Amino acid sequence: IYEVKSSTSVTEPHIYDAAIQYYVLKNSGLDISDISIVYLNNQYVRMDKLDVQELFTIESVLGLVKEQWDFVTDKVSALKKVLRKKSIPDINIGPQCHNPYDCSFLGYCWKDVPGYSIFDIAGMRTDKKFELFNSGKLKLQEIPKDFKLTSNQRIQVDSEINGNTIIDKEGIKEFLDTLSYPLYFIDFETFMPAVPLYDNSRPYQQIPFQYSMHFRKSMESELQHVEFLADGKSDPRIPFIENLLRDTEGVGDIIVYNQSFEMNRLREIAEDFPKYQKQITERLERIKDLMLPFQRKYYYKPEMKGSYSIKKVLPALVPELSYDGLTIAEGGAAMNAFEAMIYETDPKAIEKTRKNLLEYCKMDTLSMVKIYDFLQSIK
Repeated sequence: IYEVKSSTSVTEPHIYDAAIQYYVLKNSGLDISDISIVYLNNQYVRMDKLDVQELFTIESVLGLVKEQWDFVTDKVSALKKVLRKKSIPDINIGPQCHNPYDCSFLGYCWKDVPGYSIFDIAGMRTDKKFELFNSGKLKLQEIPKDFKLTSNQRIQVDSEINGNTIIDKEGIKEFLDTLSYPLYFIDFETFMPAVPLYDNSRPYQQIPFQYSMHFRKSMESELQHVEFLADGKSDPRIPFIENLLRDTEGVGDIIVYNQSFEMNRLREIAEDFPKYQKQITERLERIKDLMLPFQRKYYYKPEMKGSYSIKKVLPALVPELSYDGLTIAEGGAAMNAFEAMIYETDPKAIEKTRKNLLEYCKMDTLSMVKIYDFLQSIK
């Protein structure tokens, strides 16, 4: 038996999956000599033609599967008993609802949990959330004052209870004073093909295919916009980086939101295409992170719900600007749309996808500009 997975290693759930296959086929009378998990080799680098033998790793798990025989036998028997019952098992929600995967019955079992609850406290361990739940607490307002929270969690809870907005003007000013014009507000979009499509790329490598850039030469200057979107016909990384380097030439800070993402993509391009390394290193030294004031809670409103992601910060600060109405409204959808466009043959469908991708990425950088302007207005 060969069970193919889209992962890059063998995990515990894979062993249970394989154990069930082995149990069913063995009890169906087949003589099973071995069972293996087939998974992607994330160290494989494509060069020219795809080498399928190198792309996949085949690992026998027969010994581990045999160890689960009694467990599977007992579990099958127990589950058959459940199916024969006339009522739903009386089991409360718990960590098992998400482990190892989200359960299909979440919508039913969690129907009494409010839309915003103790389970939305940022950075809190699952066991602590269920400690509150099992003591009868669901809303943030019900959390005991002496319940141990981190400083950021306490800000989230107290802000929700009291409706307070936190404004650290000194912290905001210090951050803004580190920025130097011209300012380039940039956002990247990437996709992660499991099977590498291009030379010098690996399984699940993040391949940048698009950027949007709003920029101002000075505080008084008119806002300008440039953008790039690959055609989907060839490796997008070379045209991506060449356009980006041209558009960011000169001086001034490059503003991103969550700098680790953009910086890592640039470092990967520098590694894969060394001829751009010097220019990329210069750009990396100019990057500043607009997320920092919200990550450090220099500014916080209850509407942010403990998050400092741009999708939570923007509606709290600039409610008139919204992703509502966009066909593509988040990064995962952009990733899927571009990958689908690679295989699309209808010119009208391609043009529509390109329009939607450009609108989405442009909204990301316009949002950053508006957030920056908001911070400037209160420093």
